[in-house]
Amino acid sequence: MMLRTLPDVDQLPRALYRAEQVREFDRLAIEQYGIPGEVLMERAGRAAFELLRRRWPDARRLAVLVGSGNNGGDGFVVARLAKEAGLEIVVLQVGDRERLSGDAALNAKRWQALGSEWHDGFEIPDGTDVIVDALLGTGLERAVSGRYADAIAAINTHRAPCLALDLPSGLHADSGIVMGSAVRAVATVSFIGLKQGLFTADGPDCAGDVSFAGLDVPAKVYAGALPGARRIDWHKQIDQLPWRAKNSHKGHYGHTLVIGGNDGFGGAGRLAAEAALRVGSGLVSLLTRPAHVAAVLAARPEIMANGIDNPDAAGELMRQANVIAIGPGLGRDDWATALWQQALKAARPLVVDADALHLLAGTSERRDDWVLTPHPGEAAVLLGLCNAEVNAQRFDAVHALQRRYGGSVVLKGCGSLIANAGVASPALCSDGNPGMASGGMGDVLTGIVAGFMAQGMTPRDAAETGVCLHAAAGDAVARDGQRGLLAGDLIATLRQMVNP
Repeated sequence: MMLRTLPDVDQLPRALYRAEQVREFDRLAIEQYGIPGEVLMERAGRAAFELLRRRWPDARRLAVLVGSGNNGGDGFVVARLAKEAGLEIVVLQVGDRERLSGDAALNAKRWQALGSEWHDGFEIPDGTDVIVDALLGTGLERAVSGRYADAIAAINTHRAPCLALDLPSGLHADSGIVMGSAVRAVATVSFIGLKQGLFTADGPDCAGDVSFAGLDVPAKVYAGALPGARRIDWHKQIDQLPWRAKNSHKGHYGHTLVIGGNDGFGGAGRLAAEAALRVGSGLVSLLTRPAHVAAVLAARPEIMANGIDNPDAAGELMRQANVIAIGPGLGRDDWATALWQQALKAARPLVVDADALHLLAGTSERRDDWVLTPHPGEAAVLLGLCNAEVNAQRFDAVHALQRRYGGSVVLKGCGSLIANAGVASPALCSDGNPGMASGGMGDVLTGIVAGFMAQGMTPRDAAETGVCLHAAAGDAVARDGQRGLLAGDLIATLRQMVNP
């Protein structure tokens, strides 16, 4: 069907674009392929209305809030189609109606030609069943204020669910950051190209369930454009799991060494080590403080736990390993610093997390054979920025980290980003949930990535596959509830998920 929408995230396109790219696609469709702008607007409005009818089939009263740009024009199409279908419609104009022009003005006149008026303001009737957000499009570059901020507040405080057209008003299309205030929609239908900001930072909270309508724009329009990001998830990455021969033994699947668990933080090392085992590393050693060894062995005897107080004794363990994961619970004292320096000299691929990232910051170290896994706070330290700067420009931050430190870099958070050497577009993982915002989750991810690298995956494949597995395991466990979800809850699920 020409105006098909795709509400299932597994069916959404993988390519994510910046707003300027989508505007260029729109221009090319009009100027090079002869699709009039009014036709594209009609298709967008029809796709949105069809989604609304499927999602809320019993809705009878709609409130459509329109701005003065093309997003408002899409809203007028929705209003007209709804009225023709016999629904009760209130159209509320926010901003200057005299600024309506082009195809938006044309569709406002078509709405008026039905004998319908629209009202200035944002007083949404109490009996409204569904609100349609057609206020602001993708061009927003400053904080929302004035009447638009008031209208967004009215939408968010009303009891009716909201459908956002193309992008929730107030959300930055590229960064996914709320620009002062933003609509919190239950569903969003994105047109022509999926905007990358829908899937990271504040985007998922604002967008709700994302659908896509391509509006029959020819595939050639996209041919010369490099996506701003590539959306990945476990459904896609599961094919990267290495094949296992029947005639094999533990030596075929690598030896992972986890270094961490300074005094009082033994659990961090144990979580990383067990995660590496559960994703299939043939052998896993843990180098930690002696006081933690007994507890680790009692809980998971398959981990080869080694307690040392003298870092000079770590050399042989490092030589035996195929990959070293360093950082979980490592600390930053002399013991930690000495182990960090030895790991750098060990000529082994590394997964670097937590305290090891703080030890890396400010150095000139750069490698192609490591994976760095910072959260925004650690990324800020590595880049000499503040947390807010990293969160406001997650795509720029992950690129900057990769350029400075090399290898593969995972910027954790909502919509985790992975930047890789020689790959222009970062990957964005669209799995995961807020229940994973608890201590130890990063340690589990470190072990997963290291376990995959021990089995022969490249840093890029291990990072992308590991992030997706970690997120999907979190989603699986969260079916029993997000609050109170523990990092250790993921461990058993990992084994199930790597054996589809």
